[in-house]
Amino acid sequence: MRGKGIQQLLLQKAKSRSVMLLRLHSLLSSPTISPLSCSSCSRSTAAMSSDAAPKSITDQKRALRSKMRSDLKAFSPAQRAQEDMAIQNNVLDSSWFKSASSLCAYVSCEALREVDTSRILSKILKNQDADRHAQVNKKVYVPRVEDKNSHMRMLNITSMEDLVANSMNILEPSPVDASGNQLEDVMLANDPVDILLLPGVAFDRQGGRLGRGGGYYDVFLQKYKELAMERKWKQPLLIALAYSLQIVDENVIPMTPTDVPIDALVSPSGVIPISSAAREEMCDSDKLSGNGEDVI
Repeated sequence: MRGKGIQQLLLQKAKSRSVMLLRLHSLLSSPTISPLSCSSCSRSTAAMSSDAAPKSITDQKRALRSKMRSDLKAFSPAQRAQEDMAIQNNVLDSSWFKSASSLCAYVSCEALREVDTSRILSKILKNQDADRHAQVNKKVYVPRVEDKNSHMRMLNITSMEDLVANSMNILEPSPVDASGNQLEDVMLANDPVDILLLPGVAFDRQGGRLGRGGGYYDVFLQKYKELAMERKWKQPLLIALAYSLQIVDENVIPMTPTDVPIDALVSPSGVIPISSAAREEMCDSDKLSGNGEDVI
């Protein structure tokens, strides 16, 4: 009898232990109390991930734009005027500019603190009313923003009177001239342009260019490069005009696949060829011309 009692007691304990193990397993597998899914742990993990995550390219570009705008705002008018003069002289005196028969150039805006292009445009358009051949075979196309979807055209102007102020008080070409004739769109022109003079907020010596964030130039440049390939034209040189403080160190400007790199920079100190095409054309033409322009 005593042996049966002991066996029954052991059997009851075993059953009780099995029930407890089943309940414990059920509790641990429940999502409501899982240590990996508790709200406090989730919040901590999210916070740690947020702190460790690097800034997005968009955030990096926004921060760099903010810094450069502050630097440009603090740029003394006297120093800026001096660099404007030097940069434009470096363009106008260069052999690659003199030999260009057609180009695109931006109309500088004082409020945006862009490198001045007024002397360059005036030189090309000089005495247009008196002599239709004063361009010396140069045609110039300047930008016109069509909408807020990064759509920009480059239209041929023959006089500063072809420019009108837009809603942001930035000068751009009217679609028609004073006589009511449509201005030629560079995308519909029969001949290619040789160079494009580009504005920007910051640049580096590896071809990086930081614009204002609208994507207008990158979209246009990509379309023109595709047009040149389709028509088997030589690709134009993409040349940015930069104040000395706008040239930053390597890898400071984050680049994406849609950002079009530049071929060269023109600074107050001289010309900085970047791409192999720019080095070949700018350095060789300078060597042949013997005009003493600074290529750095």
